Amino acid sequence: MDLASRYKGVVGLVFGDNPSSNEDSYIQRLLDRISNGTLPDDRRTAIVELQSVVAESNAAQLAFGASGFPVIMSILKEQRDDVEMVRGALETLLGALTPIDHARAQKTEVQAALMNSDLLSREAENITLLLSLLEEEDFYVRYYTLQILTALLMNSQNRLQEAILTTPRGITRLMDMLMDREVIRNEALLLLTHLTREAEEIQKIVVFEGAFEKIFSIIKEEGGSDGDVVVQDCLELLNNLLRSSSSNQILLRETMGFEPIISILKLRGITYKFTQQKTVNLLSALETINMLIMGGADTDPGKDSNKLANRTVLVQKKLLDHLLMLGVESQWAPVAVRCMTFKCIGDLVDGHPKNRDILASKVLGEDRQVEPALNSILRIILQTSSIQEFVAADYVFKTFCEKNREGQTMLASTLIPQPHPTVRDSLEDDVNMSFGSMLLRGLCSGETDGDLETCCRAASILSHVVKDNNQCKEKALKIVLESPMPSMGTPEPLFQRIVRYLAVASSMKRKDTSSTLEKSYIQQIILKLLVTWTVDCPAAVQCFLDSRHHLTYLLELVENPAATVCIRGLASILLGECVVYNKSNENGKDAFAVVDAVSQKMGLTSYFSKFEEMQSSFIFSSSKRPQQGHKPLTRTATPSEAEIEDMDEADAVDKGNEDHSMLLSLFDPSFKGLVKSLEGNIRERIVDVYSRPKSEVAVVPADLEQRSGENEKDYINRLKAFIEKQCSEIQKLLARNAALAEDVASSGRSEQSQGSEQRAGTVMEKVQMESIRRELQETSQRLETAKAEKSKIESEASNYKNMAVKLESDLKSLSDAYNSLEQANYHLEKEVKSLKGGEDPMEFPDIEAIKEEVRKEAQKESEDELNDLLVCLGQEESKVEKLTARLIELGVDVDKLLEDIGEESEAQGESEEDDH
Repeated sequence: MDLASRYKGVVGLVFGDNPSSNEDSYIQRLLDRISNGTLPDDRRTAIVELQSVVAESNAAQLAFGASGFPVIMSILKEQRDDVEMVRGALETLLGALTPIDHARAQKTEVQAALMNSDLLSREAENITLLLSLLEEEDFYVRYYTLQILTALLMNSQNRLQEAILTTPRGITRLMDMLMDREVIRNEALLLLTHLTREAEEIQKIVVFEGAFEKIFSIIKEEGGSDGDVVVQDCLELLNNLLRSSSSNQILLRETMGFEPIISILKLRGITYKFTQQKTVNLLSALETINMLIMGGADTDPGKDSNKLANRTVLVQKKLLDHLLMLGVESQWAPVAVRCMTFKCIGDLVDGHPKNRDILASKVLGEDRQVEPALNSILRIILQTSSIQEFVAADYVFKTFCEKNREGQTMLASTLIPQPHPTVRDSLEDDVNMSFGSMLLRGLCSGETDGDLETCCRAASILSHVVKDNNQCKEKALKIVLESPMPSMGTPEPLFQRIVRYLAVASSMKRKDTSSTLEKSYIQQIILKLLVTWTVDCPAAVQCFLDSRHHLTYLLELVENPAATVCIRGLASILLGECVVYNKSNENGKDAFAVVDAVSQKMGLTSYFSKFEEMQSSFIFSSSKRPQQGHKPLTRTATPSEAEIEDMDEADAVDKGNEDHSMLLSLFDPSFKGLVKSLEGNIRERIVDVYSRPKSEVAVVPADLEQRSGENEKDYINRLKAFIEKQCSEIQKLLARNAALAEDVASSGRSEQSQGSEQRAGTVMEKVQMESIRRELQETSQRLETAKAEKSKIESEASNYKNMAVKLESDLKSLSDAYNSLEQANYHLEKEVKSLKGGEDPMEFPDIEAIKEEVRKEAQKESEDELNDLLVCLGQEESKVEKLTARLIELGVDVDKLLEDIGEESEAQGESEEDDH
């Protein structure tokens, strides 16, 4: 076959082209005796000899790989009944797959075990055959088979995983081995641990086969955290199943719950002895807890909801109590365990308001030694000799204060200075000291002995308390500390005391160059506090500038060649904040004064270059995430006891890095993002300050005074010319300052000519925009004046129009009156002419006489008509009387007749009305 021929070619390169090589011929004779021997004992003896030589010689492993696999695999397939032969064949395979680690082995020597693993795993039938052997009753057959599968997995992981997945009941057979005898169970557990590291499909099948129940059953049987390496393997397998799968975490939470894993953290016994294996087991259990807290892979869509549910349930199951016991109260626990515990506490309260409140309410200790858990953690931060433990405990306060204004305010409310003790008290002597008092004591602890280690740790905690909380910043600014020796000093604000400690740290660093790297983080941490405190806090800027020495010292620190790039960069940021958040109008303390001091001291080009140097430094450019923890603990990666104790010092020094690597943890992404945003704000603000003159400056030249004998017109013309000249000079000055500031602000960003052209274009555009803006303002003013004049003219025109209408109306009335007078005058003149013409006035009748005559005639006619009516009425009445007498004589009831006639008349009248 082609594979065998290629393999023989490799063997030829190792042994040479001589086919009669001793090793090659010896292996061939043994294989021939095994395959063609007639006596069973002879065949068994040959396979024992083959097993022995393959296990001891790399050359023999190569020779066996060339032609031995078909012989051995045929035994496993066809001679199952011969248990001794099967055992020997399996042991021979195991020897051929196990690397030989000789101290004198050459580095260029071919790795025979690796090549044999590759050759055996190429055929999926071989893996299927090996898996079938797990169902054999013989103990050693199952044991050696598991070891062979594990060896194959080490060298050919992907092929073995694919082969097992394609084999029916392949995973099921391995899971059944967990219920076998202890030795086989342990081998199967180790094999499953390797199989499930990165194989999602295998993880699902393993969980489906009841992995959680079997894992916790084995852990309980082995004694929890006090157990041996088997517990470590169980936890490693559990971590593989939970690390990137929210669904598996949900299944564990809703079936078995989190109690079994939490119970591993319980400390048993009185001595609390932490062996190396117990420490590793606890670290593995804490790693599992941390996975549950984080909720799954970042790409999992259900991570956030699962994370919230896990954290809630874990706290409900009293996990926080066990973590506080293990990390805070058990100070005899290894540093690595305490650090991992603090990380779990921090992640448990991160973004979870209810868990934060629960942590804030926790108290530790017994009887009269009870104190809040946060106070105990702060005490550890201030006293521990381990830098890594300080960083881990600091992470608890970071997550507790992040976007937790109530918690920050609660902690800041306890910032009450205590009287300075005459003798330095130990922080652990007084458990009744409040959080704020302990923090202030820590900030001032280096006042007498000059050791600022505790001060910088307290400064880190204070930076979390005041971050993004102006109320806490204002509260801290009001704190005034007494001098250690009242007779030799005056009280000073806390902010200024911290600035003074920054200067002390600089002087200490220059004096003691031997501990430069060990203490190189003190100044950075103090600067981080000052930068965080000053953001969006003009009162802090004012407090800083109240002492002229502060600005001078900060300028020197930015230019100090002995300081690290990070220190100079952070000092530059603090200096820039004194410009951005400066609201003072006082000469010498305003933004213009700070910019002017920077320009005179170092120049803006040098100043802005500190930003680029800091961003390219190890601390700010590194993508390392220390908070993610150490590598997963495995049996092959188990640290020694000494390594566990000194884990915090492992990365303390990084070659080529002048800053302490622990700053990678303290300078988290949020702080780096803050610094990055401040850089842009500082550049823009300095450009703005340079582009605009100070509003308070007002120079009144003598040319503005009116000269003797100068008339008003000449004076006005001269003033106009002077103002035009001044405006032109101001425009040129603004353009020059804007160009200078923009060019300096852009320096260091790009060295290419295209960048220079863009900067020049930006400057010209800004100057043009400023000119256009001023022209627009003047045009707008002229437009407003024209609008006002137009409105005034329109108002006057309306008034004149109303007056004209009124006058026209009056004129018409006068005209009508005049016409009436003309007509009256005409009639009068006509009468006068008639009178003058001699007409008889008697020709005009007497109207009153005529009226009287007509009245009398009408009265007379009325009396005549009335008399005629009376006569007719008398005649009709006489006729009625005669008719009534006649009817009575005839016996007719006259009254009844009159009533009937009256009723008929009424009925006839109604019918006529209806017809109409």
